[in-house]
This record gives sequence, C-alpha cells and structure tokens, in this order.
Amino acid sequence: MSVLNIEHVTKTFGDRVLFRDISLGVQEGEKIGIIGINGTGKSTLLKMIAGEEAFDSGQIITGNHVRISYLSQTPDFGSHQSVLQYVTDGDGIEEHIAKNILNKLGIADYDGDIETLSGGQKKRVALAKVLALPSDVLILDEPTNHLDAWTIEWLEQYIKQYKGVLLMVTHDRFFLDAVTNRMVEIANHQLYTYECNYSGFLEKKLEREAMEQAIEQKNQNRYRIELAWVRRGARARTTKQKARLERFSELQNRTRPELEQKVQLESGVSRLGKKTIELHHISKRFDDKQVIRDFDYMLIRNERIGIVGGNGCGKSTLLNIICGYMEPDEGYIEVGDTIKIGYFAQEVYGKMDSGNVVAAAYMDNNQRVIDYVKDIAEYLPTAKGMISASQMLERFLFSKEMQYTPIRKLSGGEKRRLYLLSVLMQAPNVLILDEPTNDLDLSTLQVLEEYLDLFQGIVIVVSHDRYFLDRIVGRIFAFMGNGEIRQFEGGYTDYYLKCKEEGIDVTGAMNGKQSVEKAVVAENKPSSMDTWKKRENKLKFTYQEKKEYETIDSDIAELEARIEDIAKEMEQCVTQYMKLNELTEEKEKLEQALEEKMDRWVYLNDLAEQIENQ
Repeated sequence: MSVLNIEHVTKTFGDRVLFRDISLGVQEGEKIGIIGINGTGKSTLLKMIAGEEAFDSGQIITGNHVRISYLSQTPDFGSHQSVLQYVTDGDGIEEHIAKNILNKLGIADYDGDIETLSGGQKKRVALAKVLALPSDVLILDEPTNHLDAWTIEWLEQYIKQYKGVLLMVTHDRFFLDAVTNRMVEIANHQLYTYECNYSGFLEKKLEREAMEQAIEQKNQNRYRIELAWVRRGARARTTKQKARLERFSELQNRTRPELEQKVQLESGVSRLGKKTIELHHISKRFDDKQVIRDFDYMLIRNERIGIVGGNGCGKSTLLNIICGYMEPDEGYIEVGDTIKIGYFAQEVYGKMDSGNVVAAAYMDNNQRVIDYVKDIAEYLPTAKGMISASQMLERFLFSKEMQYTPIRKLSGGEKRRLYLLSVLMQAPNVLILDEPTNDLDLSTLQVLEEYLDLFQGIVIVVSHDRYFLDRIVGRIFAFMGNGEIRQFEGGYTDYYLKCKEEGIDVTGAMNGKQSVEKAVVAENKPSSMDTWKKRENKLKFTYQEKKEYETIDSDIAELEARIEDIAKEMEQCVTQYMKLNELTEEKEKLEQALEEKMDRWVYLNDLAEQIENQ
C-alpha cells in the first residue's frame, strides 16, 4: 500500500538545479536510505517530504491520516525550556515514554535547560522527541551524529522493530546495511532506486554504471555510422532517408550519462623525524570526575589509532592535550621538532593557536571559498608537483562558480569538506580526526579512507563509526571508566569481540555515565571487582608485541649487516651509475627501516622494564 508519492518534482536554488522532474513512490514497511555527494540535496529532499521546504513544480502526496515525524540535521528549539518539557510539549507524549528514550540516548537531566546543552546533546534530545512521537513515517537526517557506538546499536534495534516507513540520511554504513531494505541515490539531479540494503546498492550501482556506459558506447558507434552516411550525402530524399536523418538528429541531441563527480584527495608531504609524540603518565580531572588516569604512550611512525568511549568520557580532552590546547594535571608530553599536526575538529569556534597545530583555520561565513583556501596557501607542493588553491578546490568538487560564493551559502556537508581541505592543505605529518565521518558524504569518506591508506604519517581518530574504524585503524584506545584508557589490538570489531570474550558489556558503558567496570557480566567471571581491576591495570605485552620483542634484536642486526654489505658494494662500482643508483635507493630504504626498528626497540624495552618492575 502506498504511503507517499513524489510526482515530477523540480527544485532549484537560484541558478542551481537540485532536482529535475523526480518521482518516487514509497510503500508500507519500506526503510529507505538516501545517499549522495554533499550538496546534491539529501537534506532538502527530506525537508520537502516533511513539508518544511517548498519546491518549484510537481507534487508530494501523502496517504490519508499519515503522521510524519521529522528529525532535522539542525533542530530548532525555540525559547528556553527544560529537556522534558521540550520532548513532551504539545504532542501528548507520556512522561515515562519520554524519560525512557532520553535515558537510552544518554540524557539523564530531564529538568536541565536546553540552552545550556552542547550541540551533540541537543541533537540527542531532538531525536528523543521524534522517536517518542506516534508516527507512520519517520524521517531522520543524520541521526547517528553525536551518538556513541553502543547508542547507535540501540537505535539500530529500535528502527528494526519500528513498524512504519523510514526515510533516512546517514553516513554510517554499518547502520545503513543493518536497517534499510531500499536505497535511493541522488545523482545528476535525479533519483536512482535500488531494492536492497547498502551492500546490495554497491553491487547494483556498479551494474547500472556499466550498463549506462555500454549503452553510451553503442550510441557512439551508431552516431559514427550515421555521421558517415550524412557526410556522403543522400542521393534522394526518400521517406527512408528522412527517417534516417531524424534518427541522426536524435543521436546528436541525446542526453549523455553524466559521470559522477568524485573527490580527489591529495596533500603535500612533511618529513617526520625520529621523535614523534610521547605521553608520560598523563592524568586529567574535572571537579570530581577523573577522565584520564596515568596514561603513558609513545606514538610510532605511521601508526593508526582509534579512540572510543561514551560521550563525555574524555576523548576530545585527550586530543586537546596532545595538541597543546589543554595542560594535563599530572604528567607531561614531549613533541618532536618535525611534528606538524593537522587537527580536523568537530566544530571550529575560532582561530585555534598551538605551536604544533598547523591546520585549524577559522571559517568566516562571509568569506569567499577561494579566499579561505588562499589564506592557508596559494599553492600546495605534492609528490606530483605544485597544485594551486583553485585546482585543489576543484578536486574537492567546488566548481569555479562555487569558489567565488560566500561560505555561508554552502551546505553543512560542503563546509565540512572545505574544512577537511584546509587541514590537508597544510601538509601535516600527524592527522588528528575528531568524528571525521559526521556530515561527510559516503563518497568523500571512501576517498578519505584511500588517502589515509597512503598517508605517510601518524593518524589518530576519534569516531563512533564502526565501519570507518575497522577500515582504518590497527589499535584501539578505549576509555573504560574512572580515567582508565586500555589498548586493544585491531579495529572496532576486534575490540568489541575482545570485550565480549572477557565479559565486558560495552553497551552498558553509555555516555560516560556508567563505568565499564560495573558492566562486567557475572556469569563464569570472577565475582570480585577489585580482582578484575587489579588484573586489567597490570601492564603486559600483547601477543604481537611479545613476538616482536623476541625477534627485534636479530631484525636490527640483519638490517645493519645488509647496510654494511651494500656500502662495500657501492665502493666497488663507483663508475657503474645504474647499479650505484639501485644500491643507493636500497640503502636509503634499509636505513629508514632501521631507524623505525630502533624507535620500536626503545618503546618495547621501556615497556619490558615497566612490566618487570611492577
């Protein structure tokens, strides 16, 4: 049964066309994920369906008595009121239902003034109101932003059990894959529908694009044949020849499939020296809340670290300490002379000055896009040569026209993409990414992941995006409660499975309100909490570190021996330029590998001493 229909809708903003004669029918029970590059109109489409945005032509028809509940990407809260008043106001929502959903979303202060909440907390309060409303159509614009991983899992289960229609925009690929049964892609001002979840969409999109290319190739071949015939000239204007001329005209004036634009990420390269960043017994407390306790770590070259934990547990505090924006209460940080940190923050409130941070530019909404980038650098030196600010903007899908528009006219996602460009334009060798998947479209995320694969430097990322963490990082720092930060090898799934294996219920550690220690499953586990804490606080090698520690001395000896052999070979072939070049390149690579091994040797030996002295 049809719930709503979009019929021949066109929508423009000035000279910019978002949708051209689009149509879409939505049936009962459908859970639809809407995807597309930032700026193609995802949020606008949701607003039009919700009745919040007008369109130029066509119509949107909803069934009789269909109730729509809509979560905006930037909710409007109006005048001062308490959290509970906002959720229950004017819609007959019972208090116990509102409180239950607020609890699930990590909001426990029902009487708190909404105006005093952070942006993330406000978004969760708005989500609570939308979920509490009785509805037949649930419209959610980026519902997973500002939610931690376990709250996202709760929302995933909630939506699976929801009986109505879902229309949703989100960047969370695990979430899309789990809850959707239909995907709608916005591209080239049109809607493309796929009767599947996100995984199926990836396959079917490849099939669609291949088919379009095959049809276009066939049309081009026909065009060449017809063109040759026309150039020879018709001997007589017969009916058959007139039809052929008409067919040629149709081919000549046909609408060719537009290639989907994709972001191209490229950055300059800054040398990363031997010394990176070392954190020595860092502790930080706010009033009576210990967020970081005696944390000690030395970052290794090209390391990929993911940081996870409930909202408010101290993840951003750790980043701010690393960047030098905040001093620890105890301990200290050593930073190498060559370190250049690119900090992709959640929000940019103003110019963020720190001696080590080189990429935190304030975004003035009245400034033109091109001027914002030129203030950072007119040109960017890369491995492939110099790239101008305008060329970099084009690679980030900012056309010549968009480059000369004020920043305030960009969508939220386009602003995030521009901010990401400003970070990479400064050629950092340490990338710190605080919730990078918020407001970036899936295409940009995929290219960012490919960029990070090749990035020659350290990456530290705070994220609740399970897919992104699995894709990028090789080690997890998990905030376990009471200031403890524990290391897990692998990505998010490895961390999650390890917690399940040890009986740690990570879904109970929501929003920093409950320590993970308190969520230990009693069944088949030690009953004494003190025993558990003592065991976990004790330093020890991981399995991989133990194996590495056992062989690292011989690995270093082998590298040193090979470098000596090459040096002798180079002395014997000083006139053989080709051979000498090959040996020089090999020697440089081995010396770099030896330097990294020596760094690692220092770290492992220091760790071994600490374990021995416990």
